[in-house]
Order: sequence, then C-alpha cells, then structure tokens
Amino acid sequence: MGGGLLSQLLGFFFWGFLWLAGPVSVYSGGPGTSGADAVAVVVDGTAAIAVTDGDFVCATLDWWPPDKCDYGTCSWGLASLLNLNLSNPILVNAVKAFSPLKLRLGGSLQDKIIYGTGDPKQPCTPFVKSTSEMFGFTQGCLPMSRWDELNEFFQKAGAVIIFGLNALNGRVPLRDGSLGGPWNYTNAAALIQYTVDKGYTIHGWELGNELSGSGVGARIGADQYAADVINLRSIINEIYRGLLDKPLVLAPGGFLDTDWFTEIIGKTKPNSLDVITHHIYNLGPGVDQHLTEKILDPTYLDGEAGTFRDLQRILRSAGTTTVAWVGEAGGAYNSGHHLVTDSFVFSFWYLDQLGMSATYDTKTYCRQSLIGGNYGLLNTTTFHPNPDYYRRAIHPLCALLWHRLMGRRVLSTNITGTNKIRAYAHCARRSQGITLLLINLSGTNSSTTPVFVTTQTAYSAALKQHHGAHRTRFNHIPRLGKTSEFTREEYHLTAEDGDIHSQTVLLNGNILAVDSGGNIPELEPVAVDATQPITVAPFSIVFAHIPYFYAPACRNVKK
Repeated sequence: MGGGLLSQLLGFFFWGFLWLAGPVSVYSGGPGTSGADAVAVVVDGTAAIAVTDGDFVCATLDWWPPDKCDYGTCSWGLASLLNLNLSNPILVNAVKAFSPLKLRLGGSLQDKIIYGTGDPKQPCTPFVKSTSEMFGFTQGCLPMSRWDELNEFFQKAGAVIIFGLNALNGRVPLRDGSLGGPWNYTNAAALIQYTVDKGYTIHGWELGNELSGSGVGARIGADQYAADVINLRSIINEIYRGLLDKPLVLAPGGFLDTDWFTEIIGKTKPNSLDVITHHIYNLGPGVDQHLTEKILDPTYLDGEAGTFRDLQRILRSAGTTTVAWVGEAGGAYNSGHHLVTDSFVFSFWYLDQLGMSATYDTKTYCRQSLIGGNYGLLNTTTFHPNPDYYRRAIHPLCALLWHRLMGRRVLSTNITGTNKIRAYAHCARRSQGITLLLINLSGTNSSTTPVFVTTQTAYSAALKQHHGAHRTRFNHIPRLGKTSEFTREEYHLTAEDGDIHSQTVLLNGNILAVDSGGNIPELEPVAVDATQPITVAPFSIVFAHIPYFYAPACRNVKK
C-alpha cells in the first residue's frame, strides 16, 4: 500500500466515518496526536473467530509444602491445599469476586499423593522433603477431613473445581525410561465415590500432571495414557450413574508434544476426553535475569502463538469434540521470580496470554497460581492481591477486569503503527458493543499514544472505493462534531511512580487496596467522549468498553 493511500486511510479512520458502525474517535490534531504518533486498531465485528467459556479465567491451587525452595528462596509458605487458611476473608472475597472462578487443583506433586479413604495398605502420611525423591518430596496424602474443609470453602466462595488425579499409581519402569503398565485407579475411584456420596460438586477430573511427551520427572506413552483416560471415563460414568450432571474428563496437563497429543486425541474419540489441557512456562526458569526483557519483547511474546496454533490444528484435523484449555501457566517455572512475576510488568505477559490464547479458541486459561510461589495472584503472606489483582497481589485485578468486561466471543483485531502496543477485542460482556484491550510494552516516550478504533467493514469499503473509481478523497464522508452524545468506559492500569517492578497498581490514577474487612474495592471506569482517541500511557494497560460499536457478531448473543 502506498504511503499516500495509507495517510488517506488513516485520516479516513480518524475522521470517524462510521455511520456504518456508530461513532468512534475523531482525529482532531493537537499535541501528541499527530498521524506519525497515532495508532489505528481495526476490529472486524462481522463474525467471531473463536468462543471462550463464560468462566474463561481460571487459577490453580497447588500441593507444595512450605519447604519447597528454588534458587535458595522458599516462596510457598502456607499456600498448599493441605495448609492454606481457608477462613481468610480476603481469600474468600477474591474468589467470590469472579462469581464463579474456576480452580484447578494440582501441580507437580499431584502424582505423588494418595487419598486417605481408609485403605490400610496406603497409610495417610504427609509429604517429607527428600533429595532422593522425584520433585524432592516423598509420597503425601490428602485426608478426607481436609477434603471436607476444602469443599466447604469452595461452596462458600462459589468456586468451580477441577481436580487433578494421581496418574502414577501402578506404573512400572520401561526400558525406554518411561513408565508403563495400566493405571491403578482404585484409590482415585475411592476419592470420586467419596466425593459423590458427600454431595460435592466437581466440574472436572483431570488425569495426571506433566506426564505427556518427554514428561517432567516421569513420562507415559500416549497409547497407555489414552487407555487410562478411557478407564477414567468409565469410572465416572459408573459412579455418577443416574445423576444429571457428569463432570468433565481432562488430560494430560502437560507440555504440548504434537505427535503425543495427536495420538491421545485420536484414540480417545469420540467421547472419552472432553478437554485436552496443556501448560505454558515460555519465559524459562524463574532464575533467568532476562525475564523482563522477554516480557517486553513483542517478537518473543509472538513465539507462543505457535503452540496455540498447533493445538488448534490438531483438534480441527481430528474432527473431535475435545476442546483445549491452558491448565497451568506461570510464565517462569520453579516458582517464578520475585519483583517480576509478582509485579506490574507480569501483567503484560498475563493479559497478552489471555488475549492470544482466546484467539485460538482456548476455552479456559488457568493461571499458576491463585496463591503461592512468586507468581500467585494473591500474596502468600498477607493474601492481599498482587498487581494482577489489586495491591500487593497485582494480577487478580487484570484477571477480574477481563472476567467482567471481555465477553465470550473473540473478534479479529489488527493494529497498525507500532508493534509495541498489543490489541485484543471481544464482544462486551455487558452490552452489544465491544471491549478492547490495549497493552503498551513501550516506556520510551514521555507522551501518551493516541489509538483510533474502526471496523473492518469500513476499512474494506475505503479500499474498494480507492481501487475502483480512483476519485475518492474522502471529502464526502460526514464528519462527527467536536462533541458526541456517546461515551465509552475506560480502565487505565499503571504502576506506581511508573516503576513496572512495583507491586502497587493504579486504576485510573488511584491506588487499589482491599479494605480492613478484606473486601475488594470497586473498579470504577472513567467516561470518555466518543470523539476522542484512546490515550495509552507508556507501560500501561487499557480496557475500553465501547457499547456503541456496531458489531453484528455481538448482537443478541449470550455473553
């Protein structure tokens, strides 16, 4: 496209030609809004490119004991499923705020845990640190009294539960280094039966953790794993017989290996595996001193798109009803990195992951972790939210804004003018318009970047006119006035004092913190005249709810 045409098109966008789409921002000139500085976002609202679950945002709870340490730092504290303070009001309110929040219970030690259902052959003993054991701990146990306490908490907080089962029972070593033999499901079946007898609601049972492909600590062949998944489906069908709602079957909770995943998906068709789950730690080890540079590098972030694309292709080629979830994603493995994965900068990675995964039809995305390690949504000691949430637990704020503003339907979005601003659009959850997410990875400019929004249909019309009669100068396009009866709602997230490693986040310039009663603060937007561009500050995140944006894909659909 020639520079002259591009300039004309940008001017066309900025002057708000959208009698087709409703009013949008108007280019009005002035400091910081020159064409060279401006960014155009084109949203195609004609049809959704993907659809997520309504409770897309998910978090994990893990089994790690307090003496789980990485690189000389022990960051888990009392955050385990076995010792977490379930009566803490901040914890309860944080989960309640999502109404509901999916919680995936699992992690590395889930394949070393038994369930204390009364089998004398398997005594219920706690985890003990041992350097000779896989993952550094002996076998542990979930007492049924603790399972009762956990389910009382889940019901009180309104959580939706995915439970990760021990998939290593009964295995024997094989010559190739993998573990073979059928899964001994006796203990798992006893837990499932106990759960049903007590009337506890479980949304899904997941088999194993990171045993796919080359595995982490241990691995199981795809053929055997598929047979085990089929057995799990049979167990669930039998125990839940006569009940209206049967839980989902999920597997394998591991890293994508295309051949392995292709085989298990093919061998569990047509209805044994509901969800195929994969894990993401694409930033590398928590000890890496270059984590921040990776997070702020758009090319590095784009690299993970290949994983989502490959899994989407496998599912489509298989012709299966199985859908994809991210079952665990902590960014940097081995508990993350203090003042990176628990600070404001990690919000860029997290929200970009949510946006990217959704475009490839990922139905649910589970963040490691709700609490625990250096990547928890909540601070391990105080329970206060980290930047992704609110203050000193930032990340739940981002998660909560996503949950409340971004609807299920995902729209195609294209941004021109810079690769440092990431843009994702969904049908809005609370209107028939859209919500646009903008992530500014750049902190080099002292001024804000004006972002103008238009639609794919209008963009196409402009090109058609240009290549047709060659007579348009866009002078006939009616311009919006300097004011508009329409407004949009904006939520601007920035770090305190501009320090991206801060653990304090500002919403529209105001510090957010839970009150003395552990209550989550109100998340209030600012109303902005529709004729104005969205101004995106350096190193900031913006959610813009645009209710008047005309998007046929968002009309009269369940949000």
